[in-house]
Amino acid sequence: MKRIVFFVILCIGQLINAQCAMCKAVVENGDVSMAEGVNNGITYLMVFPYLLIGILFFTIYRYRKRAKN
Repeated sequence: MKRIVFFVILCIGQLINAQCAMCKAVVENGDVSMAEGVNNGITYLMVFPYLLIGILFFTIYRYRKRAKN
């Protein structure tokens, strides 16, 4: 079982590196508007996990504050 998990982690790591190289190649070979589009897409995808975690922490905070009262 440990070997399978190690193999999956190894493959995922290679896929992540491949995607980063592909984005870099697109930005290097494209024009400025394409680079801005890639950056806007990355920012758009990055915002939602932080919002969800923030909402979760705020909800836990409110729950604990109500439980103390």
